[in-house]
Amino acid sequence: MVLAQSCRAGARQLAVRLTSCKKPPSLLPLNLLAARSVAQQRSFATCRTVAARSTPLLYYPRRSNKSPSDSTEHDDLEEETLENQDTKDRVKLESSEDESPAGSSAPSSPPSSSSSSGDGSDGSEPPQPPTAHRTPTPSSIAKQSVPEVYPQVLALPIARRPLFPGFYKAVVVRNPAVVAAIKEMMKRGQPYLGAFLLKDENTDSDVITDVNSVHPVGVFAQITSIFAANTGSSEDKDEGLTAVLYPHRRIKMTELIKAGELPPTAQVVPEDMQVPTPPPSPGPETPESAMSEIPPGPVQTSFLHKHAISIVQVENLITQPYNKDDQYIRAFMSEIVSVFKDIAQLNPLFRDQITNFSINQVASNVFDEPDKLADFAAAVSSGEVGELQDVLESLVVDDRLRKALLVLKKELINAQLQSKLARDVDSKIAKRQREYYLMEQLKGIKKELGMESDGKDKLIEKFKERAAALKMPEPVRKVFDEELNKLMGLEPAASEANVTRNYLEWLTQIPWGQHSPENYSIAHAQKVLDEDHYGLKDVKDRILEFLAVGKLRGTVEGKIICLVGPPGVGKTSIGKSISRALNRQFFRFSVGGLTDVAEIKGHRRTYVGALPGKIIQALKRVGTENPLVLIDEVDKIGRGINGDPASALLEMLDPEQNNAFLDHYMDVPVDLSRVLFVCTANNLDTIPAPLLDRMEVLEVSGYVSEEKSVIADKYLGPQAKEASGLKNADVLLDPSTVDVLIKYYCRESGVRNLKKHIDKIYRKAALKIILDHGEAMFPEPPQPAPAPAAASTDDISTDSSTSAAVESQEPPPNVPKDAVVPEGKLPASDTPDKSNPELKTVTTQERKPLRVPEHIRVRITPENLKEYVGPPVYHKDRMYVVPPPSGVSTGLGYLGNGSGAVMPVEATSMPGKGSLQLTGKLGEVIRESAQISLSWVKAHAYELGITSSVDEQFLTDRDIHVHMPEGSIGKEGPSAGTAIVSAFVSLFTKTRINPDVAMTGEISLVGQVLPVGGLKEKILAAHRAGITTIVAPAANRADIEENVPESVKTGIRFVYVEDVREVLFEVFRNEPITERWKDTLSI
Repeated sequence: MVLAQSCRAGARQLAVRLTSCKKPPSLLPLNLLAARSVAQQRSFATCRTVAARSTPLLYYPRRSNKSPSDSTEHDDLEEETLENQDTKDRVKLESSEDESPAGSSAPSSPPSSSSSSGDGSDGSEPPQPPTAHRTPTPSSIAKQSVPEVYPQVLALPIARRPLFPGFYKAVVVRNPAVVAAIKEMMKRGQPYLGAFLLKDENTDSDVITDVNSVHPVGVFAQITSIFAANTGSSEDKDEGLTAVLYPHRRIKMTELIKAGELPPTAQVVPEDMQVPTPPPSPGPETPESAMSEIPPGPVQTSFLHKHAISIVQVENLITQPYNKDDQYIRAFMSEIVSVFKDIAQLNPLFRDQITNFSINQVASNVFDEPDKLADFAAAVSSGEVGELQDVLESLVVDDRLRKALLVLKKELINAQLQSKLARDVDSKIAKRQREYYLMEQLKGIKKELGMESDGKDKLIEKFKERAAALKMPEPVRKVFDEELNKLMGLEPAASEANVTRNYLEWLTQIPWGQHSPENYSIAHAQKVLDEDHYGLKDVKDRILEFLAVGKLRGTVEGKIICLVGPPGVGKTSIGKSISRALNRQFFRFSVGGLTDVAEIKGHRRTYVGALPGKIIQALKRVGTENPLVLIDEVDKIGRGINGDPASALLEMLDPEQNNAFLDHYMDVPVDLSRVLFVCTANNLDTIPAPLLDRMEVLEVSGYVSEEKSVIADKYLGPQAKEASGLKNADVLLDPSTVDVLIKYYCRESGVRNLKKHIDKIYRKAALKIILDHGEAMFPEPPQPAPAPAAASTDDISTDSSTSAAVESQEPPPNVPKDAVVPEGKLPASDTPDKSNPELKTVTTQERKPLRVPEHIRVRITPENLKEYVGPPVYHKDRMYVVPPPSGVSTGLGYLGNGSGAVMPVEATSMPGKGSLQLTGKLGEVIRESAQISLSWVKAHAYELGITSSVDEQFLTDRDIHVHMPEGSIGKEGPSAGTAIVSAFVSLFTKTRINPDVAMTGEISLVGQVLPVGGLKEKILAAHRAGITTIVAPAANRADIEENVPESVKTGIRFVYVEDVREVLFEVFRNEPITERWKDTLSI
């Protein structure tokens, strides 16, 4: 009871009771506002109709048969007078020939609205239609009455959606026969037809050819007004007409009396003028000649048989009685009113329609007419055609309310979806539009205040602020002012303005007068160098000396350091350590393969996309005038058609010139004297001499085995272990394993290859742990559930903090405006689904490392090292462990990768013509050393005991073949001279050489032993191979004693020689032949 009272009170606020009503209650669509405004200006109905009786009608004339021209001659006052006079003579007509389906028609009284059926009323045109016909007074106007029984009507098929009683509908009729019939109906004062919905939504016709093509239940409608329908062209603009229909009640088609015909090919010329409102009632007499022309059937529609239209037999459908106080009916109505309120908040059109409905509502309470409320809900919704037809066909009020509520609910969901789509679109453009409007307003405000005129003034002000914060030299300041004045006179759209703006950008981004404070502390520098590198004592000492001079002078200007050494020894990292020790900014660029001078000195500004050179870019990047610039791979600089970059480096590196370095793009002098340049190279042979002359070369030699072991233990091992995820795991790489790795896998001077192998070991260990213990101990973390990124309606909320979301660049989905979502489900855009193209969830999450349990232990020993890195690369250090045959000696070589090697030299003789053959991929210098060695042996053959006399011919009938094993490795250099001489003497004297003796040194044609390089690597290889005696040039004695670590020299006896004879005495010591040489081969 409380619910009913509250709903009644709410509805009473919406409904408005009208004291009088001149026309049927209606809810006009927007396209009928014009028709409604015209109708409201009149004081009587647009069409006058009366209930007719067949026999008397034939004897009384009908004023409705007046021609349009006659009717237009009378004004409204005269027409009202005629109507009042005719009303006195009006009689009750009864049908004698054609009975209604009920057997009889109502008298002449209009239908009563007192019943609660709802559809039995005439549409509630007056507030309370009279129950019987009354004769008006002469001063009053006769009320329009709608026949309650109208057995035969013109059948008009309606497409796309049905009509509902009480709600206007405008239809366009294009069939000429139907157009003519409607016009005649209006003239005769019988403007009634039946409107039935077509079953096929894709067809549109004005006649019914098959009774099964339309739904049997339709509406009995009155044509309130007609006007010509303009189709677009001047010839056929009056082909059709638009008729405004007002449905009164539900009817059912029982029989198709006459089927319509398709329109003929000939065009029917319609009347040009709009059909006027027909007279309200027929006249009292009809000519007798018309009696013979009346076809069988009701006289109201007998004239329609001459038109090619559809005529159907119909019967009224009466809504079953109901109790308006039933709780289900009131509950349904309350819910419908509630849904109306929700839709009205989302759709303004619904709000207007509800307002019109409440104003035109006759009943004092919306709950008094539930059937009309259901019809209104179905009429204003855009549901499916079948559902709307079900509402029309429903005669049980509660069932009709249920179906109307279902349609209205879907309309609400559709409105919510449209609102969601609108909000999504608005949210995308709102921020950008708001920013745009605010920026425009800000520009206008600044212009009014004189703070800013346009973007160019702001740009010029920015350049002035930058220049004010810099300490530009006077020539640079002058150029800056000139370019700035040029920019002020250029239009922003001009191409020259863009060039000038870019130039000013670079000019104001060079750090003029800005320096980083330097740190010349020797203790700090030594600490940094020791932290970053192990060994390299000579390089560290030289860097500390360099810093000490800078500490005393206050600057390190004029110094160019060049670090030379094999790959992987840490040249680039040394440059980084120097910058960290000095507290200078670090910038590195490589000139390896560089062939364009513009990369060093910049491009001319006339070129499109011109840029300054690398050094200017470095100054912009670091932001200081005193950085450390590392020029990498300076020995691999190229030369091309665009100039010689090596020559361009001279101006940049030369301390006498770089205080006014002129870049092609900047075209102003830039001081580079405060820049500390550090260059790196693998060898000095390819560096141009003028450039090398300006550098201070620091040779970074390779590491010995002990240094490599310490580096692997202190640096490489922990880094590789942490990178493999085994930082806290019990995985141990034994020191003995590292020694084996260095000896048989990584003999290079640098440690880059050693680092690769250690990384590989720890990666294999990680894989072994996972495979041995399985996924159970190291499970995958659970996948995070995709959290919804947004909600569409107010009652759907998500925690946006659980996941972030980004807007997709994909276009929005093509959702139809009238899409209906099934009840109980959210729209697709509201469902937190990963397939939503509007919002994409950011799924990037940082995975936490897994912890290896403490009980897992992995040991990498020399025995299982092969499982991690494969078989050894170097199988043995020396080819001959036992004394080799005569003609074989042991030399020491320096390989191209920065490591040394023990290289045996093999010589043999065979019958021939005295030629010398050399194999083993020997270079030109080694070939020359072999020729010199053979010549020296031939010249001293008698002294060496090879020939019996001085004049005896030697090797005239024998060939000599010299080979150096490992033929795939190229060999070059002069250091094999002493080894080749020793091999020749051993071959010709048939004396074996001790394999524990190795030698190196270049020989001259007269037998002098000259110094060679790479002794540190050679001695390291000899130490690794177990050599006990090394014969080396005496000139290299200081180098060996100073640069070779004592750990490497331990166990090796060094013999320093100056002549090849000394080499032979040492190599063939304790051999019988040396006794003879004491007499013949004097030292």
